[in-house]
Amino acid sequence: MKSSIVESRQSWFMRNRMTVLTVVIVAAYGFFIQWFWGWPVIIRQWADVGAGPVVSALVLLTSTYFLRTWRIYDYFPKETAGRFAVLFRVTQIHNLLNIMLPFRTGETSFPLLMRTEFGIPLTRGTSALFVMRLLDLHALLAAAGIGFAVASADAAVAWSLWTVFLLLPVAAFAARKPLLRLAARLLPEKAQKFVAEIENGLPLDAIAFARAWAMTIVNWLVKVMVLAWALGLMGVLPMAASFGGALGGELSSVLPMHAPGGVGTYPAGITAGAIALGASSERLALAALAQASVNAHLLIIVSALTGTAISLPLGRRGKARS
Repeated sequence: MKSSIVESRQSWFMRNRMTVLTVVIVAAYGFFIQWFWGWPVIIRQWADVGAGPVVSALVLLTSTYFLRTWRIYDYFPKETAGRFAVLFRVTQIHNLLNIMLPFRTGETSFPLLMRTEFGIPLTRGTSALFVMRLLDLHALLAAAGIGFAVASADAAVAWSLWTVFLLLPVAAFAARKPLLRLAARLLPEKAQKFVAEIENGLPLDAIAFARAWAMTIVNWLVKVMVLAWALGLMGVLPMAASFGGALGGELSSVLPMHAPGGVGTYPAGITAGAIALGASSERLALAALAQASVNAHLLIIVSALTGTAISLPLGRRGKARS
């Protein structure tokens, strides 16, 4: 009798393991925010901005998670067909683990979750994630290049260099086969298998690549513009500085220096980016910028929690249909 009860509990846990993991992560974030900042403090700070702008920013930021999911859905059309809701839940768990764990270690959850839920081999999931992260980094650097091109003394040269950089992914995709062969020759023998799998992680053809590239650009454009708008509402001026702050924060979350929860690194990235593009470095202005950077970071965390909360019932219904 005890054996059947234990088996029943294990079976329930296996069926609902993603939901359990997600609830634990959400609860951990909620307690962490209360311990580190305190929810009443956050609510008072955002009240100064106004409920309308805060809710609008959260809606727009949360919408980018659906766009990210669609990019992965388009990457694995056969494996994920008809299971967009389950994939959305997978991407939200991956996103939360990425935020919570240091030094990008949360990235390892993506290939594991894709194998568990969709039967995608680890090497293929890892190589696809590697390609998508390269596109993410390129999109952010290209966006940062706009600010520097606008501020450049020689606009013609700056915009020419920016255009060349913008088109680098197109050139790399067109020359992918010789580039991969070159990488296989240069890298150690143990890494050659992964190089071969990178090609499997690339979009199937030029049209699929164009879709992935376009979705990457739109996703980051929306996120950066919303963050820049929010920073502007919190007093980060001029607009170029708020744009630089948004880029700096997001770059800190993509690079390996990311701290657990982004605590410290994300606000520091916002501050550095804003100062680089024109924000005042005077003491009072710097204090206001630091406060705005913390608020913007919390906006990102709350949007991640919102996306996860939405994914729980959607994922369950999606799984039931499949």
